Parts: sequence; C-alpha cells; structure tokens
Amino acid sequence: MPRALPLALLAAALGGCASDAPQLETERSYQVEWISERPLIDRSHLTITFAADGRAHGHAGCNHWFAGYQLQGNALAFERPGSTRKLCAPALMEQEQRFLDAIGQVQRWDFNAIGQLQLWPASGKPIRLWAE
Repeated sequence: MPRALPLALLAAALGGCASDAPQLETERSYQVEWISERPLIDRSHLTITFAADGRAHGHAGCNHWFAGYQLQGNALAFERPGSTRKLCAPALMEQEQRFLDAIGQVQRWDFNAIGQLQLWPASGKPIRLWAE
C-alpha cells in the first residue's frame, strides 16, 4: 500500500481543475526568445513586463517600450506600443521594429509544452518568451 498515496497525489494533480493551468503573471518579466519565425540577434535583450494596472513595458533591444494591454482569459491585445527614440545598429533597429509590429498583432496567449509563454497573432508564428 505504500504506493497508494503517490498514485493518489498523481491522479489529483492530473485531474486538477482548470484554475491550476499556468497563468499569465502580472509584475513578472518575460524575456523574448523568438519573434515569429526568427530568433533574436545574439546578445540582444528584449523583455515584456505585464503590470497589474493594464500597462506593459520592457526593453525592445535598443529602446524601452510601453503599451496598454487587455487580458481576458487567453485573449490578449496590446494598444499601439510607444518607445523611446535612441538609435542603435541597423540590425537591432530592424529587430526592434519587428518586435513592436508583432506586439500590435497579438490576439491570444498560451504556454507551450516546454513552458515558454507564446503570444499569438491572428496568423503566423508566435512571439516566444521565458520568465526571467
């Protein structure tokens, strides 16, 4: 009978309610790893932090960015993002613009099998992020 308790705990964990599903956390920073079909430029650093007040912000690779967001269940939408106006290398600026464009197209979120947060547009591949 010593195995009964671990099996019961496993069954309870697997049969947990929907509220046990991973949740998008506010006041937590996520680091971008991929934008659509492309990984980030080596050593570039893009982040998203979802503030509890409905504002998101982070680093876009060169500039800091910010936008309002609406979250309802797995639906997620960002307002048009704004950013500071520092200039960086052309490749970083192109990546930053792809990121800001992609944020504006997000419609939903989920977590993949390896725990990455994914922000999905209406069509195409997601922005993939890791919790920092």
